[in-house]
Amino acid sequence: MVSQKNNNLNLHKIFLNLAFEKAKINLGKTKLNPAVGCVLVKNNSVISSGYTSIGGRPHAEYNALRFKKNFENADLYVTMEPCVHYGLTPPCTNLIKKKGIKRVFYSFNDIDKRTANKSKKILSTKNIKVRKIPQSNFKNFYQSYFLIKKNHIPLIDAKIAISKDYFTVNKKSKWITNYLSRNRTHLIRSEYDAIISTSKSINKDNSLLNCRLDGFNNNKPDLIIIDLQLKIKSNLDLFRKFNKRKILIVTSSTNNKKISYLKKRRIKIISVDSLKNKKDFINLFKILKKYAYNRILVESGLIFLNRLLKDKLIYNLYMFKSSIRLGKNGKNNTSNKFIKKLKFENKIKVNLNGDELYKIKIK
Repeated sequence: MVSQKNNNLNLHKIFLNLAFEKAKINLGKTKLNPAVGCVLVKNNSVISSGYTSIGGRPHAEYNALRFKKNFENADLYVTMEPCVHYGLTPPCTNLIKKKGIKRVFYSFNDIDKRTANKSKKILSTKNIKVRKIPQSNFKNFYQSYFLIKKNHIPLIDAKIAISKDYFTVNKKSKWITNYLSRNRTHLIRSEYDAIISTSKSINKDNSLLNCRLDGFNNNKPDLIIIDLQLKIKSNLDLFRKFNKRKILIVTSSTNNKKISYLKKRRIKIISVDSLKNKKDFINLFKILKKYAYNRILVESGLIFLNRLLKDKLIYNLYMFKSSIRLGKNGKNNTSNKFIKKLKFENKIKVNLNGDELYKIKIK
């Protein structure tokens, strides 16, 4: 009997893992709504699946149940408990009841007060059994969604590349890491609403900071450029090649001629008084939340990154470590003491041909 229960639990976890894999598809593209995945199962076989649409609607359950199939007595596996409230769309619990679902399994409770811990009670009125099964391998999946609900600012992660001897600048090349690491960076970018960089970094490298992988080309995370004095160059590839991409520039400049030029290029200007301290940055992040960003990745030089690390504004740091020492060909534009003190423990298992990738929890 115990063995049978364990087998059933393992099966439930397998289907919930599939639901999370579906949720990953639009992670970073659902605005302020959580990226949810849903799988429908009958006789231990998947009969339908869905995930939250780009922009946050329709929800995953609707996308999985919208087909003309017999869902009577099916099991529904979903990464987060189904919503119970009316918003721009009816609650997913209504559709679940209508389709004759027998059981619902989920991993996370919603923290939205309109739904939190309410779906079980509502679904039980139709004799639908509801069970929560946490998935330890996805325990941080909704970190950004929970943060935006609790703190009203987005999740701010960062990415940096270093040589084996801890340099962040290669004097002889634009790159520190290899081709596989750079491709992995594109994949990481695809899971964020927006990228933050500085005009200094972009001007220097003529950076695009987008996703250039087959299948991800249409996902160009919005770009937020910190440019307090409006020093961004006008002839960058960024402006010529991807003019449909949403770009925001954060500035304290009153150069009306440059601002007018940028606005004609459909670039959004965010005016701030300053970015001198933690309070200034938090105020900026609150503004960015109003643009429906809840996952932001910082890709900049070490000077800007150190400021955010010092103020404890970074949650997770993706660290690409090259297998090559730069020696006299390497340099740092500022101190890398913080980087050297990090514990390189959470290594991501991926083949980067000698390079290493870590996801380090900062706070």
